[in-house]
Amino acid sequence: MHLRSKCLLGLLSVAVVVAHNPQAQDIPRRKTLGFGPILPHATHTTSPDPHILGSALAPSLSSDPFEVAKAFLQNLVPSRERASFVIRPDSYTDERTEVTHVYVKQVIDGLEVANGKINLNIKGGEVLSYGDSFYRGELPGKQATLTESSSSHAGFCETVFLQLDAQRRLLGIPDGQAPLQISEWRHHASIKTLEHLHTTHCAFLARRLDIEGTPDDPRAAALMFMIAATPSSELADDITANFDDYMSNVTPSRSHPLQQTHGLELTLAGIPDTVNPVVAKLVYAQVPVEDTVVLRLAWKLEVEMRDNWYEATVDAYQPSYILAVADWASDSPVLPYPSPADVATYNVFKFGINDPSEGERSLEKENIDWLASPLGWHSLPEGNMPFKPTTNDFALVNYTSTAGNNVFAHENWDGGDRWTYNYRPDAGLGRTFDFPYAPSHDNGSDPLEVAKSYINASVTQLFYTANMVHDLFYRYGFDEKSGNFQQHNFGRGGKEGDAVIANAQDGGGFSNANFMTPPDGRNGRCRMYLWDTAYPYRDGDFEAGIVIHELTHGLSVRLTGGSDDSGCLGWGESSGLGEGWGDFLATLVRNKGVDQDYPMGAWAANEAQGIRDYLYSVYREVNPITYESLNKPEYWGTHGKGEVWAEILWVTAQALIKKHGLSETLFPPKPGPNGDVPAGDFYRTPLDNKQPSIPIHGNTLMMQLVIDGMKLQPCWPDFFDARDSIIYADKVLTGGENECTLWEGFASRGLGPKAANKGATPWGGGTRVNDFSIPVRCAK
Repeated sequence: MHLRSKCLLGLLSVAVVVAHNPQAQDIPRRKTLGFGPILPHATHTTSPDPHILGSALAPSLSSDPFEVAKAFLQNLVPSRERASFVIRPDSYTDERTEVTHVYVKQVIDGLEVANGKINLNIKGGEVLSYGDSFYRGELPGKQATLTESSSSHAGFCETVFLQLDAQRRLLGIPDGQAPLQISEWRHHASIKTLEHLHTTHCAFLARRLDIEGTPDDPRAAALMFMIAATPSSELADDITANFDDYMSNVTPSRSHPLQQTHGLELTLAGIPDTVNPVVAKLVYAQVPVEDTVVLRLAWKLEVEMRDNWYEATVDAYQPSYILAVADWASDSPVLPYPSPADVATYNVFKFGINDPSEGERSLEKENIDWLASPLGWHSLPEGNMPFKPTTNDFALVNYTSTAGNNVFAHENWDGGDRWTYNYRPDAGLGRTFDFPYAPSHDNGSDPLEVAKSYINASVTQLFYTANMVHDLFYRYGFDEKSGNFQQHNFGRGGKEGDAVIANAQDGGGFSNANFMTPPDGRNGRCRMYLWDTAYPYRDGDFEAGIVIHELTHGLSVRLTGGSDDSGCLGWGESSGLGEGWGDFLATLVRNKGVDQDYPMGAWAANEAQGIRDYLYSVYREVNPITYESLNKPEYWGTHGKGEVWAEILWVTAQALIKKHGLSETLFPPKPGPNGDVPAGDFYRTPLDNKQPSIPIHGNTLMMQLVIDGMKLQPCWPDFFDARDSIIYADKVLTGGENECTLWEGFASRGLGPKAANKGATPWGGGTRVNDFSIPVRCAK
């Protein structure tokens, strides 16, 4: 089915009086945008065409996976004048699975096609699967004018308004009655979701500014985007009213004058409500219009704000049209290892204890894993220090505070973006981080001051949890080549200098958390807030599930579509998948048995039900969610979609656990000094040494398949792509031993092979249809 242009935030009529300085006001800190076009020709296949595959596997062809990729691409995308492709440098071979993940961008007339991507998965000289959104239409000529009739955005906003009106009228029925199958609180939740969608994506349409742009000057595009992106309505009004004044205050300069890039690239200083200059690159973008897809010249913008980090594509000639936007905010010589005497100790809630309601703190040792963290958690080379780096890559800095190669944890009470010299607890040379945590219940105490009184314990807990998650994800394949977060990569590949910046008790808000994931080589940022849901306030740093959820955003964004592309989970179902993986992995970490049900964020929210509609459970009477739940307005938002995906994954994981049992730990055995990992009772030794080790238990196997699936799936995956990639990951790992068990799990919540999404939209809409069947080959 051909869909219309997703493009599109028609931007507002803008203007700002620079002298007003609206940014000096106390404005809302967080707003998020996320949408992009659905390309009707985009495909994801786990069964490559034999003709194309055969050509790529010609006997005379090199077995080098990148040569296989080039041959496959030459058959998949016939060459034509003005068009070419480039294999991206973040392509890599997974040493564990021996699958090479190749990421390809399309280039036309010397310009990158922003949403023209191919990802290939290759092993043993064979293309296992691939995703393809390359443009194959007529090459661009004169640019046509975009109109609302060619935009799906207007239709989306009309749908949101009609649904919002219907929900409000339902709650306004004179006798107060509502349909028995839906409680009143659920209607309020629907209204909240719809109002949020309307406010963030539609409200500014009334302020559309009819302004012309050019492919030589990105200033108008950047300012028009800021009108939509800023959480300050005063600033948006000011830019609208004084657009020319703001234009004149923006200073463009060329980026990386010696670096070869596809297309003009500029930096823009002076864009309001940003913390760094905006990077603007001239590109092409594919836009569905009526029954075809056209190429538009556009500016791809990288916009860093205090609480958002956007990648936006804005039409170059008509900058009132935002075509797509994703918020990034949801790898030398081996150096000497620290001796056991140098191991740090932390008084924390041990990994696996979700929050203070589940257990007591205990003294835990630094997790010395020679594979995941060869230098431990507190050391890194001088040349990789973010504070005062030197050129000495061989001298080690050994921190006695909560800083190291994987994580820098500290307070951030002012809520700002500066972090380098924020306060960190110092445990001295003995590195025993043993600090009191005893929140005062005296009603006369200021809850903020109470929280600050135990900041040492809070930062220590965040540092410990984040490092444990780093090491855990590393052992399942999130390593340097695939784009993990480390200051130093030990010569193992990938881009370094990007340890996680972890803010404890961030002053930017309450009762929330977020994670910003820029491309590989730039620090991920985790903000943990206090929750004003109880007295004294509850500190999100002590709820491991929330921390794990946030760090999982870094995992899924870096692994989907390649570590150099942070926009592949930016909107629609793909953004919901990102939220769902976070809930799922956080819950898997605390899983104690098949029959237990788990909330998300219950302790921090001071609510037994948690922050989701239902507990995660295998029982339909406890959690009735199915794939079709996405049809309800309360599941249109990113977190609503995520709850559906997490429940489907949870039920599927329990099917594997029922088949293979439950491991008491998710951590594989630690490698010995020579790097060999003992199988123990954790791995099943493969029949030949060429295959990766296979986790024995259901929970460890599911974690492996989920992470492997992220690497296999295409950019902008939907639920079907994510499901199929997990099933295919099992084929790669075990030869498909668990295919039917996985299908049974997915199908039990409506995501069987015949499930469908009719009329899918760029916003993640459409009408879902459940399928509870399993493939015929699996029928007993």
